[in-house]
Amino acid sequence: MTNISPIPNWINGQEALPESDAWLEKFNPHTGELLYHVADSSVADTQRVIAAAGNAFPAWSEITPVKRGQILTEIVAAMKQRAEELADCIAIETGKPPQDAKGEVGGAILQAEYFAGEGMRLYGRSLTSGTPGKYSHTVRQPRGIAGLIVPANTPIANIAWKTFPALICGNTVVMKAAEDSPGIANLFAKITKEAGLPDGVFNVVQGRGQVAGAALVEDTRVAVISFTGSTGVGRWIAEVAGKRLARISLELGGKNPFVVCDDADLDQAVHWAALSAFSNAGQRCAAGSRILVFNSVFDEFRDKLVAKARSLKLGVSAGCDLGPVINKRQQNSILAAIATARAEGGRILCGGAAPTERELANGYYIQPTVIEGLQPSAELSCKEIFGPVATLHPVEDMATALKLANATEYGLTAAIHTRSVDRAMWFAQRVRAGVANINLGTFGSEPHMPFGGFGASGNGTREPGAEALDVYSELKNISFLTRSNLI
Repeated sequence: MTNISPIPNWINGQEALPESDAWLEKFNPHTGELLYHVADSSVADTQRVIAAAGNAFPAWSEITPVKRGQILTEIVAAMKQRAEELADCIAIETGKPPQDAKGEVGGAILQAEYFAGEGMRLYGRSLTSGTPGKYSHTVRQPRGIAGLIVPANTPIANIAWKTFPALICGNTVVMKAAEDSPGIANLFAKITKEAGLPDGVFNVVQGRGQVAGAALVEDTRVAVISFTGSTGVGRWIAEVAGKRLARISLELGGKNPFVVCDDADLDQAVHWAALSAFSNAGQRCAAGSRILVFNSVFDEFRDKLVAKARSLKLGVSAGCDLGPVINKRQQNSILAAIATARAEGGRILCGGAAPTERELANGYYIQPTVIEGLQPSAELSCKEIFGPVATLHPVEDMATALKLANATEYGLTAAIHTRSVDRAMWFAQRVRAGVANINLGTFGSEPHMPFGGFGASGNGTREPGAEALDVYSELKNISFLTRSNLI
């Protein structure tokens, strides 16, 4: 290895090198330069991490939820103190402009605060009984070891999204860090230790999903698996972990519709459509990549959206609108999908290529791209692309818009822009999506709001919100019978 910084695993409160001394390369998405080496963990490495979490579980699970919440509150305080350091790490690893990285850290802190407070709200229920003198109530109990597999698109947000509900419920954690954002997971692990989290309660395994991630899913000691990522991998996890009846939470892909009605405020619609399609370089499972526009306003909306897309600034400095995609492989995949769309009759209205400016040429950039003329059945109209690419589709009326919105295997999020409350609620009630937004973008989950989707977008679980507690805890009903002869 060279002098490039290594990112090892985090086991039992300290950094740990991979046993085989194997390393992956992580590149800076803005410059294309080698950023650091990352532990290429083996199955044996993963098993060692799982063992540490298992050893820590009995003591951690016996701590009261209130005390666990107090410890998590200390982690929140440490995250606030080191918010700038967290944001800098995200910006470098993922190529986010600084304001976006800071916003993500702020969102993660809000998420952490919410679940730290659940220590005093980890409620059960009192239940009535048909038997005289019988009293019943429910309690939440931890599952055991939680295997958390996170993506790189919003790394600290995803870490907080899963870690804090898992810990407040009394589980210990093995996190499989994303290959493209390993540094933020390592930094977060150090923060948890400094804040007083007992050793072994939070652990990180680095490396490839096909090896370290698969070993985590297959290990019978791991009681709950929470995964955010592609639908294909999610199906494999459901099959493998489902065979041993592990608790599984899957938040998968989306091909999310953004509907623009003929009575919409077009300027607002363009604003939100651009954010939905292009912010975070389109790397959102909730990206609004299918824009369905009423015929009577199609041309006007199209022209405004193309003008907006062309005005967006690429780069990683303050004020830039979007950075690069996460790696070279993803950039090539997006460019290939655009080429396929062109061959299928799509008209590239703007973008469609990597930028040529000298300061961007070595990074993994894609110009904000708008395509019209594709059939709803075309590959790009149906396939999640995870880049700053949106397709435009004209529709005649609400019924047609709803039919096209639902013509997908996914069902994660949806948005509609209209001044009509009737139209908005009619659509929101009928669209096949776990999240329906009105006069907003297709994204925007908050810590106390459940997020998840229908169909190929998930398996029916919801994180975050109080619903996440159902993922990470086991519900137990306790009953007792009082003596009736005391009087």
